[in-house]
Amino acid sequence: MKAMLQQHHNHMFLPFNGRRIWQGFWQLADPKIWIASTVPMLVAVALAYAKTGSLDWGWMAIAFVGVYLIEIGKNAVNEFFDFLSGTDRYVEGDQRTPFSGGKKTIIQGKLSLFETGVIAVATLFAAFLIGVYIALYCEPRIFWIGMAGGIIAIAYTFPPFKLCYRGLGEIFIGIAFGPLIVSGMYLMLTHTWSWEIALIGLPVAFLIMNVIWINQYPDYQADLKAGKRNWVVRLGPERGVKVYAWFYAAAYASAVILAVVSRNPLWLLVLATIPWAVQTVRIARRHARNIPQLTAANAKTVQIYQVVGLAMIIASLFQI
Repeated sequence: MKAMLQQHHNHMFLPFNGRRIWQGFWQLADPKIWIASTVPMLVAVALAYAKTGSLDWGWMAIAFVGVYLIEIGKNAVNEFFDFLSGTDRYVEGDQRTPFSGGKKTIIQGKLSLFETGVIAVATLFAAFLIGVYIALYCEPRIFWIGMAGGIIAIAYTFPPFKLCYRGLGEIFIGIAFGPLIVSGMYLMLTHTWSWEIALIGLPVAFLIMNVIWINQYPDYQADLKAGKRNWVVRLGPERGVKVYAWFYAAAYASAVILAVVSRNPLWLLVLATIPWAVQTVRIARRHARNIPQLTAANAKTVQIYQVVGLAMIIASLFQI
């Protein structure tokens, strides 16, 4: 790593500029993508309300802040190591879309490597302190769930783990944003846990894996060049579309299973998005190597995630 840092010494430090750092921080934080963690948290909140008939808004707010800090820290760690590996720098101009090349803060000179590292350490440490506070004064078991989430956030690109470089990133993202967040928020608000609650996170897990999956397409050539061996790189764009379709199928199948097991037909509301999913798969199959045309599938996959999240919140409110 030392050699890599020396190679990019021009990006290591920048002259101090508060306005630049402030703008770079929010570009790196990218609040619009916090919907990824907001959806499972709100599903858990709805489940907790259905069980208890009340909510502790204070603890809920603290937990939201903690998860968002992990999100920012994860973005910073990814930005730091994806820049060093070359992944972000190798994205060609005609392949660059809103879904490619990380947050682009280092490439655009908004943040230095040093500043990005400081943000990563500061936000993850703050999230750790929040986790300790919740464990001490609300629910002790939440500490281990929070630690698992933090470890996944760091290990996603941090050497030697580099989960997303080894074909493990997709599954761990699914675990973190599905069962882990749903279980953790529900446990904190109700002080109870069950396997059924963890299983409720499965549709979210499969759909966030699909968001990650289709967003790897714009970076395919860059990832290939940088040695980032995610599954789209391993399978190739054409075969990767088949897995993309199977993740949708798994999400909808898990919603049907939830409806049967919980005797709550409202989980079937999720199935209303199937026509959109079919449309995105067709776009991906037709334009697997035509990135400007593929962006319609990228955007629609995020929209499906949001609408399914809303359907799951409604179903959760009536969960017995």
